Amino acid sequence: MMLRTLTACLALCLSPSLAAAQDWNIDRDASSVGFETTAFGGPVAGEFSDWSAQITLDPTALETAQISARVQTATGATGSNGVDDPMLGTDGLAPAAHPLALFESGDIRATETGYDAHGVLTIRDVSQPVILPFTLEIANGHAIADARLTIARTDYGVGAPGWGTTAANVTLVLHIEADAAE
Repeated sequence: MMLRTLTACLALCLSPSLAAAQDWNIDRDASSVGFETTAFGGPVAGEFSDWSAQITLDPTALETAQISARVQTATGATGSNGVDDPMLGTDGLAPAAHPLALFESGDIRATETGYDAHGVLTIRDVSQPVILPFTLEIANGHAIADARLTIARTDYGVGAPGWGTTAANVTLVLHIEADAAE
């Protein structure tokens, strides 16, 4: 009888459906939310300085995983006024009218090279389904995740006819470091 009880307890404890969700505290100093594109014939890279995210992820219990992120669009900067001014203007991200870009995950699935977060990306109040591929390393309660997602800026209403020298695609570049919450 004791052996059956112990076996049942172990089965319940190891069941993925009962696995505890793991929350993560992001290390903002070690993390970044950036972007890359081409403008005026050359590469352009920039970052958003004000963003937040809530991450719940345990690789052994992906059914409990959730990623939610908010980016203050007014904080995007490349260091070039020739790029930043139109990017933050009314034809660009238009932060006065659309202050937030949002990502909300649905399913998160393991892949051969990492993970895919299936979710919705919202920019300028336009929501599109996306798949955010990312790698994840966890050691000693510290996680490092890297992601790259290429989007068509015009799908979100970003750009104007005069933006002919700006590439149609923008790659979002994420580097997140976080510590397991207790």
